[in-house]
Amino acid sequence: MTPLLSIIIVAYSSRGEIGDCLRSLPREIGGRAVEVVVVDNSLDTDGTGTVAREAYPEADYVVPETNLGFGRANNFGYGRTHGECVLFLNPDTVCTLAALEHCVARVRAEPEIGLISPKLVMADGGMDLACRRSVPTLWDGFCRASGLAAAFPRSAWAAGYNLTHLDPEGTYEVGAINGAFLLGRREVLEAVAEKRAEPGLGVPGGGAVHAPAGRRVQVFDERFFMYGDDIDLCIRVRKAGWRVVYDGRVAITHLKGLSVAKSYEVMSAAIFDANRDVYLKHFNPRGSRLVEWKWRAAFGAWKAVSRWRARLRGYRQVKPL
Repeated sequence: MTPLLSIIIVAYSSRGEIGDCLRSLPREIGGRAVEVVVVDNSLDTDGTGTVAREAYPEADYVVPETNLGFGRANNFGYGRTHGECVLFLNPDTVCTLAALEHCVARVRAEPEIGLISPKLVMADGGMDLACRRSVPTLWDGFCRASGLAAAFPRSAWAAGYNLTHLDPEGTYEVGAINGAFLLGRREVLEAVAEKRAEPGLGVPGGGAVHAPAGRRVQVFDERFFMYGDDIDLCIRVRKAGWRVVYDGRVAITHLKGLSVAKSYEVMSAAIFDANRDVYLKHFNPRGSRLVEWKWRAAFGAWKAVSRWRARLRGYRQVKPL
């Protein structure tokens, strides 16, 4: 029988987190199998593989020849799965059976839903605000960078970025959800993916991995090495006519920000630059030089102001889109 759910985890130096993540995952839901694929972008140099095999022996643990980046590694893992539903999950998460059952049930029962996320709760008990977002306007970005959104979190005019004026325990359609937890039906992902007839990705020892019929299905746009992939996918799903839904009635844990803190200057710049490129892709279809300048200037200013405010506070995590 086809698995009900395929879970794809892209790991990078995740030895300290992936064990708890994998141990939180069920082997089946509703009498149907759950399959798990772990793609180790750190090439098993830190012991992630040992921890993963001990925590979830049934998982398909694979080491590519090189660091593929977030989107390409997820596509690589996707090509190894067969489940009716697919979950792209970060290794620094801890799930609950209730949240997984609930989200899977909703996407199966409500065909208009393309992607869904539960509430993501950080280790300190606070909500990871990125699990429910708009696709921000220039005004939303200004409110976020200037601190207006934080000063007036209950006002719709200022809080359009992270939607903090909405009930965190409710459920509703949003512009985007977080790449830490993206769950949808395979048919939706196939419909919005790019399909290219090209060689599979190499694995040590030779051979290649392909999706069915010799196609490599690109659910994520591989032009984005890291960051931007999730909002790009959400935009494509919405443009294709499906809803992106947040459901705060169930929750999982997200130990957010660990990788950014390890390499602040590089990672914080990558966050803003990647999301700038998402806007250039989706909101400048005619290739206008003026529109390109607008988005480059807006994201450049946003990056500068946000990093400056972060340094003043001694806060080592820039908040991405």
